Amino acid sequence: MKPKYVIGIDLGTTNSALAYAEIQGGADPFAAANVRLMRIPQLANPGEVRDEDLLPSFLYLPGPADFPAGSIALPWDEGRNYVVGRLAQKRGVENIGRLVSSAKSWLSHSGVDRTAPLLPFRAPEGVEKISPLDASARYLEHLREAWDAAMPEAPFAEQQALVTVPASFDAVARELTLEAARQAGFRDITLLEEPQAAFYAWIEKHADWRERVKVGDLILVVDIGGGTTDFSLIAVIDSEGELLLDRVAVGEHILLGGDNIDLALAGAVSERLAAKGTRIDSRQLQALWNNCRAAKEKLLEPGSQSEEEPVTILGRGTGLVGGTVKATLRREDIERVLGEGFLPAAASADVPARQRRVALQEIGLPYAADPAITRHLARFLREMVADYEHVTVRRGPSGLACPTHVLFNGGVLQAPLVRERILENLNVWMAQEGMENVEQLPGEDLMHAVARGAAYYGLARRGKGVRIHAGVARTYYVGIESSMPSVPGAPARLKALTVVPFGMEEGTESAIPGREFGLVVGEPAEFRFFTSAIRKGDVPGDMIEDFRDDLEELSPMEVRFEAGEKAPEVVPVSFEAVVTETGMLQLWCVARDGRRWKLEFNVRERVGNQAGAA
Repeated sequence: MKPKYVIGIDLGTTNSALAYAEIQGGADPFAAANVRLMRIPQLANPGEVRDEDLLPSFLYLPGPADFPAGSIALPWDEGRNYVVGRLAQKRGVENIGRLVSSAKSWLSHSGVDRTAPLLPFRAPEGVEKISPLDASARYLEHLREAWDAAMPEAPFAEQQALVTVPASFDAVARELTLEAARQAGFRDITLLEEPQAAFYAWIEKHADWRERVKVGDLILVVDIGGGTTDFSLIAVIDSEGELLLDRVAVGEHILLGGDNIDLALAGAVSERLAAKGTRIDSRQLQALWNNCRAAKEKLLEPGSQSEEEPVTILGRGTGLVGGTVKATLRREDIERVLGEGFLPAAASADVPARQRRVALQEIGLPYAADPAITRHLARFLREMVADYEHVTVRRGPSGLACPTHVLFNGGVLQAPLVRERILENLNVWMAQEGMENVEQLPGEDLMHAVARGAAYYGLARRGKGVRIHAGVARTYYVGIESSMPSVPGAPARLKALTVVPFGMEEGTESAIPGREFGLVVGEPAEFRFFTSAIRKGDVPGDMIEDFRDDLEELSPMEVRFEAGEKAPEVVPVSFEAVVTETGMLQLWCVARDGRRWKLEFNVRERVGNQAGAA
């Protein structure tokens, strides 16, 4: 059965959203897309289901006395024993030890087993935990079930679903997202990078986009969400007299966003409490963190005139009146924390500060050591952007990539102060390069643009809209052990073979020409993989001998390839790389006799030795 709709899903760190568009006939690829948002039914209070345009990405695991019997039932599931969405967020403020949050950030954390029960993080004894993978699957499952309840004539599983991920997600995190979608009952799934989705939403809203930009323009997409900060660059190019869009750069994975800002705000409030003689412990700080998130959103929502919002957390004992601690989050707190800590004035040559690492560390999310978003942006424009193929990136005399336009996306950018500070820094840099000011593209609905853009992209894939030329956001390499003689006390030297180039498109494959390597079959062998967001000129077959910090190693994969009836052997093989239609990467090892072995991501990982492939 052919799908009737394309469904775009923004699986966010803090909020998720769903948009959709009907697949219609007609030959005009630029006809209005008619993308619509779906209001998502969810528990707002015990026993009260309410439709909202966002699904907060929070999951609450109730204790036996948390809710009256039957009060967390949903219209499609009377026996539901956990809570997703608005009520989960509200109840988690009162009992942080049972609240699952930031599952998306954990899903991208290569230092832990993301399929193991880790969440709620720091949950007390007796609370049953779930994995970041399972938490993500439950958010997606709620969206699927909500759709099926609202659209019974068009079952979700029969539609084309597009799920967004940060542009900086590596291949393991992408595969984990796909696995979460499969667990949630999705069938026809495609992944799309969030900054691209935001730009597609801008195109969908502005049918005259070709009149707003011109050949040679360079568009910077700044996406600051609840958990990550993403930078992408899209070049406007000419192809036989037609304007086309080419995604030319993607930044590194930066775990820096609304979560960090909320924690900094909680710190400001706790300092004010301490000055008055009230000190809070680590568990209360966790609750204050969540309360500050809600208070910040109220203060920054459009039209708000309030100068402060109350925040309340439970006290540690019965000595406090009412057993609670009351405080306020002030608008001036937000402006100071954002302006001084996250958006300071920076030089275009600045790079993020590196924190001196302590030998023993608490297991947790690997947040960026430097919270200054402006310094991360300076490094991106200075170091992460390279010319490639037919695209020459617009640059200043110093080599800095110089955008002509900026498109903002993400909940953090709802605050005018954030947009203004980023523009101020960009325009100072442009003036130093002798370039004109950066123009802000007309704003989208920052909370829904990614979902709307994903739905539009679903139509574009069917020839009903404009597509951005993009492909793989990083270059991928496989480790090759050197054949040099061994030296006592030194490991064998490792080289990196380029197997997937930056920009390789979905649905394409590439053979590695003129090279053969020995593949161990019939016994366990370890494969090591690397990736780079910096090296964009490497082509399949290039051997990198001294890569140092240019390449980032993914977790290794231990695989046993069957040798058939033969004993373990080393088989000469060549490589073929495939990028599937869903955007996933595969590497085939092809023997001279026609035998083929496939390396692909296996989400059932082990810490320090998880499956991974490119």
